[in-house]
Amino acid sequence: MKTKIIISALIMMCIIPVKAQEVNVSADVVSQYIWRGLECGSASLQPTLGLDYKGFSIGAWGSVGLVDASDTKELDLTAAYTIGGLNLGITDYWFNSPEERYFLYDAHKTSHVFEANIGYDFGPVAIQWYTNFAGNDGVNKDGDRAYSSYAELSVPFKLASVDWSAAVGAVPFATTSYGTNGFAVTNVSLQATKDIKVTDTFSIPVFAQIAANPSTQKAYLVFGLTLQP
Repeated sequence: MKTKIIISALIMMCIIPVKAQEVNVSADVVSQYIWRGLECGSASLQPTLGLDYKGFSIGAWGSVGLVDASDTKELDLTAAYTIGGLNLGITDYWFNSPEERYFLYDAHKTSHVFEANIGYDFGPVAIQWYTNFAGNDGVNKDGDRAYSSYAELSVPFKLASVDWSAAVGAVPFATTSYGTNGFAVTNVSLQATKDIKVTDTFSIPVFAQIAANPSTQKAYLVFGLTLQP
């Protein structure tokens, strides 16, 4: 699966005129890596490389710890398509645990997790559904593949010249991937983002997020900034 995604991405980059492409090169620096209400690492550097063309997009995203050498290293590859408010995508997540070899895809050894997502942006509110369909997925109460899933409802708004986003996310089924025994709300968050002007032509987006995981009864306050050309 991953090989096909990479081949398709390379073909797309070769056949699309450069002027028609939108390239995204950036990196986030975060005080803590919190994902869907789960603790994934301490202070981290998270670079992004993406390419968009007429609704199609391919991208790579990674994370590496800046403080704790034992933090999990991550590399994700995504292919997606957006038309109107509808979006579809497939992501290949890779972690350096339990297996450090990137090109190992054996069913019971790989560190890759393959996820499909579908969502719709209604404007005032957006909803997304994610499901793992292959790779190193978690198991359910019976010890079978859980097809771990996550659903999220988000509401963007603007207040006091700041961009805000409120979100609520839940895991619908039992899975060891999210540490749930059934339906569980794992993410309730509020994030504010504002551009800090450095010069007349350069600014740095900074953001702060307060997030809680009712399932684990934990809460987090995360600060970050985005570096981009």
